[in-house]
Amino acid sequence: MAPRRPAELYRAPFPLYTVRVHPRRPLAITAGGGGAAKTGIRNGVHFLQLEQIGGQLSASLLHSHDTETRATMTMALAGDIIAAGQDASCHILRFSLQAPEAKSGPAGRSGGGEKGPRKRKGPSPAGQGDTQSQTNEVAVETLHSVRTDFSPDALQKAVRFNADCSLLVTGGADGFLRLWEFPSMKKTLEFKAHDGEIEDIALGPDNKVVTAGRDFQCCVWQRDQLVTGLRWNENLPGIPDKAYRYQACRFGAVEDNAGALRLYTVQVPHKRERRPPPCYLTKWDGKSFLPLLTRPCGNEVVSCLSVSDSGTFLGLGTVTGSVAIHIAFSLQRLYYVKEAHGIVVTDIAFVPESQHGRELLAGNEAALLSVAVDSRCKLHLLPSRRSLPIWLLLPLCAGLIVATILLLQLAFPGFL
Repeated sequence: MAPRRPAELYRAPFPLYTVRVHPRRPLAITAGGGGAAKTGIRNGVHFLQLEQIGGQLSASLLHSHDTETRATMTMALAGDIIAAGQDASCHILRFSLQAPEAKSGPAGRSGGGEKGPRKRKGPSPAGQGDTQSQTNEVAVETLHSVRTDFSPDALQKAVRFNADCSLLVTGGADGFLRLWEFPSMKKTLEFKAHDGEIEDIALGPDNKVVTAGRDFQCCVWQRDQLVTGLRWNENLPGIPDKAYRYQACRFGAVEDNAGALRLYTVQVPHKRERRPPPCYLTKWDGKSFLPLLTRPCGNEVVSCLSVSDSGTFLGLGTVTGSVAIHIAFSLQRLYYVKEAHGIVVTDIAFVPESQHGRELLAGNEAALLSVAVDSRCKLHLLPSRRSLPIWLLLPLCAGLIVATILLLQLAFPGFL
């Protein structure tokens, strides 16, 4: 049975480019905007309260942080710290939840053009989450702002924290990888990683950095030393080297194997064709960086990739607005909604598998948020797959064995 259309969790007043879900709070953070063009479209970072209401996951706007003329295109989250890629710079923001102060008049707004908590109006047909008044407010302060790209069309395209949040890595249109100490934001390393734009970055637990570039390369770095270049098609001789380029890369855990690590990459066709060839997903050993499995993942060009906390599921968004969830073990597709958005999916994020995250899942196996240029944040739920409990399975097996023996005895007297 095909999944039903995803619920519209939230609609922003501007295009959305990135989304993250807080690992320890029922909070989603999404951002975007119209950029510096004087079109009347604002730029901002929106903080959304997530909660279960009537058995459904709902979201409400908790706070809107104005980013002036800069649209946030990329974002990384480390606790209550946001690294926001805006134009050619990375802005480090710190937010905190505070008890609301008493306000007089019809305000409900804080200074600087930042909106405070709003009251929900009740469910709308579009599925937007407007509910009761919130108990917290969000205060946002800017800690640092550093330039991270120096190309003529300067744009930071990727940003990641390492596991202990002591290091921040950025990449952009100029092909340079830049490493920053955190929280001081002192630049410790800068080198040319690709001839052309860096599309994505992934950080391993040993601070190895994987970069995906538009120059057909996906490289593994230990600081500025090249460890290896990935070759996803070396066992697929029918695919030329420059027919595909790397679009995304992510590390993921391995379910039920605490010491193991996997790297996942997405390869998309370099050229658009009348009959588009498939995109590919590849799973790699996270230590040896040898390819373990490659499978096609559809003919729609993939735009973004996400991995669930446990490493069980992979989420994919496409340039045509579709969203899919794959099983990480086999790379098989488990969930798919064609054109869930009306335009390119810019980012996706799984609801964390923490205590708060499990409460939000409400019995579902996974939940994925997707955002797009159509200003919408949508919710994709993966219901728990039904399975028989072991206490019921064992008696059934025993009953089948006994029934088989009895049938054989009836068919062949003297069998026993």
